[in-house]
Amino acid sequence: MKQILANFNKAFESRVRLGIMSVLAVNPAMDFTGLKETLAVTDGNLASHLRALEEAGYIRMEKSFINRKPNTSYSITDDGMESFSSHLKALEELIRNQ
Repeated sequence: MKQILANFNKAFESRVRLGIMSVLAVNPAMDFTGLKETLAVTDGNLASHLRALEEAGYIRMEKSFINRKPNTSYSITDDGMESFSSHLKALEELIRNQ
């Protein structure tokens, strides 16, 4: 059991961060508004979790303009996908061993 728990990634323990990574794992990219609506969180809450994941190197941010309006989109990095996959495998192993 200790070994399984050792494979958990603390960066993904939050419901919001787990949600962000789940959404970005199956979508090539998603903008801030789309993430906010999908996860049903506030701007500030989402922004702080995105910043933490970006600082960890798990996601990347890209700013652009769409019809002269600023747009911020996010995508998962290779390291982020690898770390998230490892975390999911640890969760699956924990469930199987219960």
